[in-house]
Amino acid sequence: MTHPSLPVQPATGLAGLKQNWRDDMLSGFLVFLIALPLCLGIAMASGLPPMAGILSAIVGGIIVSRINGSYVTITGPAAGLIVVILDAVETMGNGDPIAGYRFALAAIVVAGIFQILMGIFKVGSLSAFFPTSVVHGMLAAIGIIIMTKQIHVMLGVTPDPGSLFSSMAQIPHSFINMNLEIGVIGISGLLLLILWNQLQHPFFRKIPGPIVVVSLGIGLGLFFDLAHRHIYHLPAQLQMLTNIFAGEESVGPAYLVAISEHFMSSFYFPDFSKVPTLEFWVAVISICLVGSLESLLTTVAVDKLDPYKRKSNLDRDIMGVGAGNTLSGLIGGSAMISEVVRSSANIGNGAKTGWANFFHGSFMLLFVILFPRVIHSIPLAALAALLVYVGFQLAAPKEFIKVLQVGSEQFFMFVVTIIGVLATDLLIGVAIGIVVKLTIHMLRGVWLSNLFKIHFSIDEHGDDEITVKLDGSALFTNFLPFKKALDNLPGGKKVTLDLTNAYLIDHTVMEYMHDFMHDYEAHGGQAKQLGDAIHTFSDHDLAARLMTPDARKK
Repeated sequence: MTHPSLPVQPATGLAGLKQNWRDDMLSGFLVFLIALPLCLGIAMASGLPPMAGILSAIVGGIIVSRINGSYVTITGPAAGLIVVILDAVETMGNGDPIAGYRFALAAIVVAGIFQILMGIFKVGSLSAFFPTSVVHGMLAAIGIIIMTKQIHVMLGVTPDPGSLFSSMAQIPHSFINMNLEIGVIGISGLLLLILWNQLQHPFFRKIPGPIVVVSLGIGLGLFFDLAHRHIYHLPAQLQMLTNIFAGEESVGPAYLVAISEHFMSSFYFPDFSKVPTLEFWVAVISICLVGSLESLLTTVAVDKLDPYKRKSNLDRDIMGVGAGNTLSGLIGGSAMISEVVRSSANIGNGAKTGWANFFHGSFMLLFVILFPRVIHSIPLAALAALLVYVGFQLAAPKEFIKVLQVGSEQFFMFVVTIIGVLATDLLIGVAIGIVVKLTIHMLRGVWLSNLFKIHFSIDEHGDDEITVKLDGSALFTNFLPFKKALDNLPGGKKVTLDLTNAYLIDHTVMEYMHDFMHDYEAHGGQAKQLGDAIHTFSDHDLAARLMTPDARKK
């Protein structure tokens, strides 16, 4: 039953389409304008043809929106998957990008099947197993990798082959030796995007920044005549003034998005011949893990932004994304997730139902069929500028400060995860972060048997009072039964979370309990917490805390 303080819920299905088609179509169109350049850029940064990103968005919008378990999320390719897809293409392709592309498609199909099974067996809640600081560290590391690789593209320079750290070290060299015309397009696009996101005027905020950057890039591309291969010469005065840039540079269509004018020629089919190899299954697990984790976290975050306070079915949602990945991989599309930036924009634009995602995919399909030449005129440097900005958002200084405010131990795990991902790979880096977290818990006196088993009781008093009493430690590794029990409590009651017999409660659990209490009260109930911490690890409200002495329950 809807609580009186909540707005009237929009209808769903065909009734929702009839009721809200104007709002959803407008939002879908605006999200399409944001998504188009990002889909192209993400696909190419992942080592795939640009159409792979478009196909993913089309499937995510038209198909997944009809079967997933969320209301206003937008599905499509995302920056967080760039690293794992690119690694799959390079590792399995052995220098052949087309072969690597088709092997990666096979990995996407199998990862999608795994996600469908996750939904069927209702393991959507397993996203909670990953500690918050480790997840943030993983995303920050992905942001650093994206920036490192895309800065060179933005400047029109190809770095020497080598490790990620080698590519980082070559960034100053790329600035000094940039292709000046390409650098002008890329740098001006990045500066414009930064400025655009600072504007507060309602008119400008209605216009998506990415489409403005792409429009500027197309204009500069026409001015520099990138559609025709030629050599340009810098004026002698400029050469003498800078003494940096080369006297002449070559430019041409290679610096523009390469896309076929015939939509049907964009389809590729997966190659499953790598199935018996280890690198194939590493790719499958990486795509499934990162894609599922990001999708579930995004869906939970978007539910908090939803003005109607609707709660998504996480198991059905991951099953829908899995079905989308399976279909996308079968026709040549990239992997997809529920994407947070486009989903947030969808809510901001007034979307009411999942039909907004459907319209977003439909506009994408129509545009790529009708206007492929417009897409071909987009400079790669403009798309790289968008990705550099996206990467910076994932690894911005404010993200480091936010984690540090929660506590020094959270910051330590955050940094360890970043270094682990950068020095090894994504799966190993995340595993290192989790092991460090468990080690810290054990050093703080958590019983070994309590690491993976939680002790709590639920008592009902009368018709409307419920007490949930926690004993021992509540950690990211053991609190899934606790989470499930709280999520299944009947609404409209007076709930007390009794922590007086608790020992250690980590940040992940504190964050969950805070969100639970807020959400429970938003739906008409009352929730309060009992128990004072002996020690908190920072002044942050959701910091990990020690309560009373730990006692293993026999």
